[in-house]
Parts: sequence; structure tokens; C-alpha cells
Amino acid sequence: VQLQASGGGLVQAGGSLRLACAASGRTFSSYAIGWFRQAPGKEREFVAAINRSGSGLYYADSAKGRFHISRDNAKTTVYLLMNSLKPEDTAAYYCAADPDDSTWLWNEYEYDYWGQGTLVTVSS
Repeated sequence: VQLQASGGGLVQAGGSLRLACAASGRTFSSYAIGWFRQAPGKEREFVAAINRSGSGLYYADSAKGRFHISRDNAKTTVYLLMNSLKPEDTAAYYCAADPDDSTWLWNEYEYDYWGQGTLVTVSS
């Protein structure tokens, strides 16, 4: 599967952005999808994930209550709606696919396929 992340940009603190992760391939519905981010000088960190059926949603503590992940298998796309953005959310955001639909979706090593990043910049 190939992944294409989009939707990043510059937004003021308190604003919203919706990221999209578009996937190619007919087996999209068999993959769990996760979002990770990496800020300059920092390690990549888990943001949110959704299992293959869409019934399981997982969030980092920093994302709970502000971000919402969803998927549209017909459009082979996963969305990350980010509300109440903060300057500390500034990072490159990456989506990734896990073919095993693991229960450890917070773990980047569970993912076999990665898209290129989309940059999110939140100004104060």
C-alpha cells in the first residue's frame, strides 16, 4: 500500500486543520492506520490510530479531547481532525499502515508502510 498525507499548513493557535491520508491499493480496509508526528529536534511520537474496522480509536494523551481520527474505506482515506491547535502541535505529521491490525497501534514499529510527512505549523 502507498500512503499520501496532505492537509498540513499554517494555522493560528486555537484553530483547526484536517489531515488526510490517502491510500492506494484494494486492500486498504485490511490495514490499521496511525498518525505520528515529529517536531524539529525531537523523536517521532504517536498521535492517533484507527483499527481496520474503524471500531477502535486510539489517542495519545496530548491528542485526547482535541483530535479525532476517522476512516472512509470507500475512499481509502483516513482523516485526522485537529481542533484547538497549540504551538506545541507544530510538527511534520506522518501516516502509517499496519497490516496486522495490532493492538499496539501506539508503537511505530508495528507499521510497515509510511507516507511522506505533511507539515503543520501553529503560530501563537
